Amino acid sequence: MDGQVNGHKSTAWSTSSWRSKPIAQDVIYDDPAKLKKATEDLERLPPIVTPFEIMKLRNQLREVALGKAFLLQGGDCAELFEYCRQDMIEAKLKLLLQMSFVIIHGAKKKVVRIVRGAGQYAKPRSSPMEKVNGVDMPSFRGDNINGFEANPEARKPDPSRLVDAYRYSSITLNYIRAALGSGLADLHSPLDWSLGHVKDPIIKDKYEGFVRSIVDSLDFMRTVGIGTGSDLETVDIFTSHEGLLLEYEQALTRLCRHPANHPSHPSHQARYHLPVSQRATPRPSSSSSSPSGYYALSSHFLWIGDRTRSLIGAHVEFFRALENPIGVKVGPSMPATELPHLLSILDPDHIPGKVTLITRYGASKISAHLPDHIRAVKNTPHMPIWQCDPMHGNTRTATLPSGEAFKTRRFTDVLEEVRLALEIHEQEGSVLGGVHLELTGEAVTEIVGGAGGLREEDLSLDYRTFCDPRLNEKQALELAFLMADWYGEARRKKGERT
Repeated sequence: MDGQVNGHKSTAWSTSSWRSKPIAQDVIYDDPAKLKKATEDLERLPPIVTPFEIMKLRNQLREVALGKAFLLQGGDCAELFEYCRQDMIEAKLKLLLQMSFVIIHGAKKKVVRIVRGAGQYAKPRSSPMEKVNGVDMPSFRGDNINGFEANPEARKPDPSRLVDAYRYSSITLNYIRAALGSGLADLHSPLDWSLGHVKDPIIKDKYEGFVRSIVDSLDFMRTVGIGTGSDLETVDIFTSHEGLLLEYEQALTRLCRHPANHPSHPSHQARYHLPVSQRATPRPSSSSSSPSGYYALSSHFLWIGDRTRSLIGAHVEFFRALENPIGVKVGPSMPATELPHLLSILDPDHIPGKVTLITRYGASKISAHLPDHIRAVKNTPHMPIWQCDPMHGNTRTATLPSGEAFKTRRFTDVLEEVRLALEIHEQEGSVLGGVHLELTGEAVTEIVGGAGGLREEDLSLDYRTFCDPRLNEKQALELAFLMADWYGEARRKKGERT
């Protein structure tokens, strides 16, 4: 194992050095010349995000790693190009905003908001081929790779879709910026806190009390004039996606001069670094000692999937030298002994919050794996963010009496994995830094359960996902209420003990 890690350290990095490594989830294009043209077009286009924005997020994630803030990340399992619509973008942003208000109120922490969007088009698949209506064809791997239409021709990987992905990502992020800048997140604006879907009167009364408290707090701030400044008229919402297609990421990765908010800048060192006694000594080749660094400018935050996190693989090789904050999916197949080596590759300078460990076990497996993973990391100098993904380990198939089968999840399983993550982190002397959710601002019927009482037979009412099932807007907000309640209860117990 050490030899594998040392192999990364001793090998010179470039934006193309990943090509010498084994690559999982690779896409094979029939026309190399067309792929070359697509990537050359991307290399000439301006970046989608800026180094300043990336460093702004990285500095905020440092606060999460130190336990001073909470990371809320959510959005579609896999975006489609057709999701680039005003109503769908706004619904998702408003939902994240509401959820963050609830968590702030309950946890008494700042919330860092990241949307799974403006680039989350590709999805890893368990098999490159599938059978549809008796016909073998390539699996649908996302709008930036091939078409969803069930015929072999549409399913052929098309390099021109990489440029399409750039265009739709840019348009989506442009509208996010414009909407936030125009007051979408203004706390003076009323939000829809409707709880008519909640059937249990006790739960409904509890949620209504929570909402009254939040609304009263906002009204108080407006009355005394706290809400008259720009700080309450907009918020930061950053973008993210899985960095699956390395040809795309390489084309949008640039060597840039570090922005003024980079920790190496003299005016920011005292603010963003740990106390002198706790600082890591920068390596001679680290970005801390250089005026420039490599930034993946396709998104603010990128993550490596559970299927592509091999220590000797292409994805880890590509991500190891980026300035961006990086996420890594960690599931039951991750040996605890491997985590320290992975962190050594991706975070050689021991930067708090540089790496986010996105755990995805399933409610029935989290207790068997998370404690060992936490202990393995505690014995290192790294300070990653621990983030719970309660979605991917809880997927199941529901077969209706009609014979229709739906990929779904139980809300109770999602809830239980988050609850257990909070409990285990507390027991291990660690901190759960955030949640990573697949959700939508639409009233879909894809996950069973919740206060609305969605049943398996209701799945067909409005099942829209092309990939994995998502929390609808009511279920997502309910999860935020429950998390806030847990944090509030934990604070009350802590107060009683002291």
